[in-house]
Amino acid sequence: MMHSNIKGGSWLAGLFLLYVIGAGTATASELVAEVWKDPDCGCCNEWIQHLEEAGIQVRTFNIGNTAIREQFGIARQFGSCHTARIGGYAIEGHVPATDIKRLLKEKPEAIGLAVPGMPIGSPGMDGPLYGDRKDPYDVLLIHVDGSTSVYQAYR
Repeated sequence: MMHSNIKGGSWLAGLFLLYVIGAGTATASELVAEVWKDPDCGCCNEWIQHLEEAGIQVRTFNIGNTAIREQFGIARQFGSCHTARIGGYAIEGHVPATDIKRLLKEKPEAIGLAVPGMPIGSPGMDGPLYGDRKDPYDVLLIHVDGSTSVYQAYR
């Protein structure tokens, strides 16, 4: 039995509103990164700040990243000083926020993205300490089988 204060299709509008609110929440939850790093790493903190400035919320675990990197299936040769998880993907190293957002939009079947090492000029490695120096580097897409392809090149 329908309540007398609900008229016509207003219940349908309410259902639509709940759907929109729910969809918004799901999208916002994708923009939360969990980051594992060494508690004393300055460049990791700079990278986290880069993510936050791009609208990505960050939860930090200051316990190192070696074990979690292996757990996420990232081979040692792609390693860096921090590892993150966002939207079901692993992010290794100084990956720019724009590439992370692109990954979350495109949703390829992959383990995630990596910037091996710590290239000067990448986010977190681009402060006044390094001057105007910018080394070329690639953001790699790590496929499910462990192979990689260049997702974005910075020259």
